Amino acid sequence: MDEKLHILIVDDDIVDRMAIGRALRNTGLSISLVEATDCADAIKTLQEQSFDCAFLDYRLPDQDGLDLIRQLDELGIRVPLIVLTGQGDEQLAVEIMKAGASDYLAKSKVTPERLSQVLQNAVRLSRAERAAELANQQLRTTNEQLLRQNQELESQRQQIECQNKKLIEASKLKSQFLATISHELRTPMNAIMGFSQLLREQYPDPLTAQQLDMVSRILNNSQNLLVMLNEVLDFSKIEAGHLNLRVSDFDLVKLVQLTAEELRVLAIQKSLFLDLDIRLQNPEVHTDQDCIRRILMNLIGNGIKFTETGGVRITVQALENDTLEIGVQDTGVGIPSDYLTAIFQPFRQADQTLTRLHPGTGLGLAITKSLVEAIQGSITVDSQVNQGSTFWVQFPRRVSPP
Repeated sequence: MDEKLHILIVDDDIVDRMAIGRALRNTGLSISLVEATDCADAIKTLQEQSFDCAFLDYRLPDQDGLDLIRQLDELGIRVPLIVLTGQGDEQLAVEIMKAGASDYLAKSKVTPERLSQVLQNAVRLSRAERAAELANQQLRTTNEQLLRQNQELESQRQQIECQNKKLIEASKLKSQFLATISHELRTPMNAIMGFSQLLREQYPDPLTAQQLDMVSRILNNSQNLLVMLNEVLDFSKIEAGHLNLRVSDFDLVKLVQLTAEELRVLAIQKSLFLDLDIRLQNPEVHTDQDCIRRILMNLIGNGIKFTETGGVRITVQALENDTLEIGVQDTGVGIPSDYLTAIFQPFRQADQTLTRLHPGTGLGLAITKSLVEAIQGSITVDSQVNQGSTFWVQFPRRVSPP
């Protein structure tokens, strides 16, 4: 050891103190010595100063070494103690070591070499114990911090779980409300449309041109409102998990052609073209026909709705791994690039203002995405503002059982 060791010698015999001191100085170690003559003096000295080691004579005038060790322990004074015993006191020294002493040494065997060995071992052992105790204390502190953090995290998890349950319940109630109100509104809306159609056909009495125009406006707005109600009802069913696939074999090309013809009148009203580009040799598919039809209705209807000049082109083709692709391309207003990921979210439109030119619920593409995923497919979009958009729907020719 290169550093200086601070040593306390506790012995009431001055000759013994001198002998121990001389032997310690001859060890070759860097040592500073302090002496005490009894237990009281030793305790006071240990309270006032810190020592690397103390050499303790067992038989002191006021107390014995065992009592001194106990007192130091009660006072929380930690110092390596080497007990010095007389001839034949080895058994007693062992008992003292059990009480907490580091080592013992018979006074008759005190030599510089022996003292150096005993002293260095005691100091190393003490420092190792302190380092271990410090590490354990740090570990306990860390464990306590981790325990508190875990408790806080558990409390936060429980709060989040509670909030999630409330959100799920609120979402469920909202879906039920939307489904109920949409269903209830459809009945009077159908009645309004039915009577409007009768009036437009001038039943039971002829109408003036102004009256016919008013009735046509009522019918058109009722039809638009019914479309929005149906979208809300469809979305509520999908959100509530009530969308059940009805898989069957059918001709995809015929379905695309029939759906396009249903919507062609809307294109004609806006002087738009509606073209089909069929590149499919085998038109037979095994999936949900209604899902495919509704996907086509939404995408083609949107293409016509957001296009003022040009038109809409529908492409059907086969890809690798028995995958089919339907593309719906328009020459309409297009979608800003920073909004392409948001258009499939419920109630979102590229134009969110109250003065937007194209009204709607903002549910069409959200419903379409859910329908595409239901048939185990995917939907993507390419778009440029004022140049148009193309929606690509890819799905397996044969849908796997749910």
